[in-house]
Amino acid sequence: MLETYIHEEVGAIKCCNGITSVYVFEINGMKIAGYLSHIGSAMAGGDVIEVNWITGASKFIMFGSAGSLDSEATNGKFVIPTESYREDGLSYNYAVPADYIEIKNSDVVKRIFDELKLPSIQGRVWTTDALYRETKAKLKARKAEGCIAVEMELAGVESVCDFYGWNVYDFLVTGDVLDQAIYDVSGLANANHNMDKLYIAIEIAKRI
Repeated sequence: MLETYIHEEVGAIKCCNGITSVYVFEINGMKIAGYLSHIGSAMAGGDVIEVNWITGASKFIMFGSAGSLDSEATNGKFVIPTESYREDGLSYNYAVPADYIEIKNSDVVKRIFDELKLPSIQGRVWTTDALYRETKAKLKARKAEGCIAVEMELAGVESVCDFYGWNVYDFLVTGDVLDQAIYDVSGLANANHNMDKLYIAIEIAKRI
């Protein structure tokens, strides 16, 4: 992004682990803030609060990789979450206790993907802080409830945005596959680093 777009560094998210720069980019006549979100609900949820303080932003487009819980459903498609199972810690500080949190802009994102003629599927996802406790029993339980992917931020970020009256627009790409006999990570590098998601996020920004 730094090589492609005119930009200005406007601030930083500072913590003892390091400093994350926050930039404002000029893209298609828009000013769009951008930063690399931290991994996990607690950090990612804190990031949106920091970035709101720095820039005044109240709309957040969040994208990244996820693990597939249903490879037949997600193969070759972007995942647009409708609800997220709350196996994180942060969301219980910002929303009343419940198993799932609704992703309120799911239909907005789906409509944009359909306009762009991009393959996508809506479904529940599972937010967990404990990547090494994505056990077979939990996978089976979440899949039985309609979860098609697992990730680490969404429930927390949605709860923060709901609490403050902000909006998050989320989409995912499944990289690793959990519902196979052998754990498959062959798509993970592409899901993490392919720049197509950035350009889709710009198209979402144009429409919101």
